[in-house]
Amino acid sequence: MAMRITNNMITDNAKRNINNNKVMVDKYNTQMTTQKKISRASEDPVVAIRSLRLQTSLSHIDQYLTNSSDVEAWLDIAGTALSNMGSILTDIHTLCVNGSTGTLTDEDRNTILSQLQALAEQVYTEGNADYAGRTVFTGYKTNSMLTFGEDDEDVTYEIDQSFSASEISEQRYYYGTTEIPTSISDLEDMGDCETVVGENTYYRLRMAYSATDNDDLAFSVSYTVTGDDGNETTTDLDVTVYATEDDWYQATLDDETGVGKTLEDGEVIYIQSTGELIFSSDVEAMLKKSDATIDVTYTKTGFNAEDARPEYYYDCRMTQPDANTVTYTKREQKIDFTLSTGITLSANIEASEIFDTSIARDVEELINVVSAAIDANSKLETLQSMTELEEYSSDDAQAMLQTYIDAAQKEADYANDNMQKTYEQYITNFNNYFTKVNSAITEVGCVEQRLNVIKTRVEDQQTTVKELKSTNDDRDITDIIIDYYAAYDAYTASLQAAAKLNSQTLLNFL
Repeated sequence: MAMRITNNMITDNAKRNINNNKVMVDKYNTQMTTQKKISRASEDPVVAIRSLRLQTSLSHIDQYLTNSSDVEAWLDIAGTALSNMGSILTDIHTLCVNGSTGTLTDEDRNTILSQLQALAEQVYTEGNADYAGRTVFTGYKTNSMLTFGEDDEDVTYEIDQSFSASEISEQRYYYGTTEIPTSISDLEDMGDCETVVGENTYYRLRMAYSATDNDDLAFSVSYTVTGDDGNETTTDLDVTVYATEDDWYQATLDDETGVGKTLEDGEVIYIQSTGELIFSSDVEAMLKKSDATIDVTYTKTGFNAEDARPEYYYDCRMTQPDANTVTYTKREQKIDFTLSTGITLSANIEASEIFDTSIARDVEELINVVSAAIDANSKLETLQSMTELEEYSSDDAQAMLQTYIDAAQKEADYANDNMQKTYEQYITNFNNYFTKVNSAITEVGCVEQRLNVIKTRVEDQQTTVKELKSTNDDRDITDIIIDYYAAYDAYTASLQAAAKLNSQTLLNFL
């Protein structure tokens, strides 16, 4: 039995078909504008889900490439700073070579001194290099400089520093200094020069800083020995503290021989002004034989602008006046960047790996040694020139002056010899520092090469994902136009057909 079709039903179907055709026209019109397959997830859930996954992957890849650019810039800044540091060390090394020559003039010494003083201010400057306001050598504290930046006379650090026995080195210490008479009456009052000038050799460990404080609660020295059974034994050392080398000299001065700066067997002393821990030969031998670890705790108040901050090198406690104590624990602080799925790269090098605190101490010692040689030779020249003066022309005055000249000559010989030996010794030190910096530069280069490989692979991955996403999301404009005109023709035809539906009714046939 056939179903009865009414005019209303025909009209409703026509309206529905017209609307469906209009929907298709709108769909292709939207596609033509966006060139996307869908504008709502409900249009094609499969395309929508795949698009979301590809977009997430693309977002990750974009972030990886941003991280790669950050690492690239970070390494570029670090490499430049290390190269500059290498130049500074090369300059100091050259001065060490020049200073180790035994035929230096006064002008040569003064030139070396002025150049060293200028370089001393630059030693850790490169450690303050920053990228986008973040310092690259200070670990997690990227908002702080490696150095103090300005003189701070009030801050106090209590520093824990450890040494191996192999770091104990031989050191020369000189006693006696020649005085210069200022007039003939002064010379007559002083008489013949009775100054004894000489040299003693001891063993030392040098702290990271000079001009340290003596705080009985903070200062301590102990050594630890590991036995055959693996157990560790820690023993405190009895240390005599002197504020300066002159205090040590006066405390050990022998009135009969005029000799000072001496050590008894088993004696250990600490000099605050130089930050040196000095051992007698038997203590040094014992420590080295037992392969001991020496732990020293000391305090220092007041730092210069160019000094490296202790927290980047050692466990320490920092106290500002009327402030709480801040404790710093030295640990590895690597800054990792994620460059791809499962791939991270450490971009930073810590200051403690490159900018050794011994560099500044070596420069300080080189300055002190050449200054002592300049002073000693100047003193000798002054005394020699006095022999030409009329007021010292008498035989007695000449004889007395000669005793002063002999003492000054000996003092100058010791100072020149110490300068030559120290500068010759520090050629090796600065070679080692340069080697360490050069190794860091090589490491930066290796990281850059690895970064380039990873970055190229991620860029290729980005291109692939973009192509997949385009294939999934986009439609070719030609195909859209063809579909649009087909839908539009269907829509137009449906309108024309609908226009004739009600042009005749049943009444036309009655």
